[in-house]
Amino acid sequence: MKPTTTNCLAAGLLAIGLLAGCGQEEPIRIGFIGELTGNSADLGEAGRNGAMLAIEQINQTGGIKGQRAELLTRDTGSTPESARQADSELLKTRVVAVIGPMTSGMADVLVPQHESAQVPLLSPTASAAKLAGRDDQLFRINWTTRDNAQLYAKYCLERGFRRISAAVNLNNRTFADSWMEEFKLAFERGSGQIIASEHFDSAADSQLPVVEKMLEQKPDALVLVANAGDSARLAQQTRKLDKHVPLVAAEWAATDQLIELGGTSVEGLAIIQQFNADDHSPRFSDFRQRYIKRFGREPAFASVLAHDAATVLLDSLARRRSDQPLKKALLELGPFQGLQETIRFDAYGDTRRSVAVALIRNGHYVRQTQ
Repeated sequence: MKPTTTNCLAAGLLAIGLLAGCGQEEPIRIGFIGELTGNSADLGEAGRNGAMLAIEQINQTGGIKGQRAELLTRDTGSTPESARQADSELLKTRVVAVIGPMTSGMADVLVPQHESAQVPLLSPTASAAKLAGRDDQLFRINWTTRDNAQLYAKYCLERGFRRISAAVNLNNRTFADSWMEEFKLAFERGSGQIIASEHFDSAADSQLPVVEKMLEQKPDALVLVANAGDSARLAQQTRKLDKHVPLVAAEWAATDQLIELGGTSVEGLAIIQQFNADDHSPRFSDFRQRYIKRFGREPAFASVLAHDAATVLLDSLARRRSDQPLKKALLELGPFQGLQETIRFDAYGDTRRSVAVALIRNGHYVRQTQ
């Protein structure tokens, strides 16, 4: 029986497909995981965008040893259960490493899964002190809460703030409790006093009663340990009751959303920045221009740190020996060049970072001279 024209055509297309497939290598799969929905979505989106730019750039310049990199993104959601599920999905795709998550609480949840799978987890922003100094698969690009909180305590004491009230968000408790503990220790060593510490759940609690309790004892300043959206709402409620009390926010809130939602209520607020937005170096200027063109907004601190995390990973993948485990390469091949500074991991995958206090002035973060 003679083959039909249709059969011949199908056979020909199959052969072409097989030949094309033989010439294409599988991409190197890299995961990104962060809270892309919920109260910390601004942090997750900023991190994803920074990592995405680094992946796109390396692909434009030939990939990793000629092999294309592919970024697979998953949303942790807002619960440990949803985070574990999303991370499990990434690990099943055989990613070589995962960038993220963006909060200490989620990092604490996901580290055991990565220990079991022996797949590195590079968190751009997780900073809780309990995550540092551990021999595991977690690599951190950020300072610890101990470092940052001590700087905040020094800032408050130098400005004469001796009696402080704090609002503490329970939705990222690994970070918030660690931050408050370290701040309290450093602040009290300098003769400061925490006169009120109000914990709240942003999904269930109204901010106004929290602020009313914080202001009852006439504090010198209010400290907000919360994400950008909740810090903005706390600031707005504060300004309804007190126009002048100084506001200080933990670094968790340092995204554009704080300014966009807070408006004039956050003018003068003090907050730590982990990067220099006014840097005019060629490397950072190129990144900033590409970021604005791609996403239509300025990069946030999470964007910069996630880009650094991706750069560290891509550099390690490009330079490691074929028989060298990726964790070992990350520890041994540094230092790595980030957007604004050199990244060096210690034996536990921890690093240090340059930070500075910024004030919100006319809708912008203005970095203060140290």
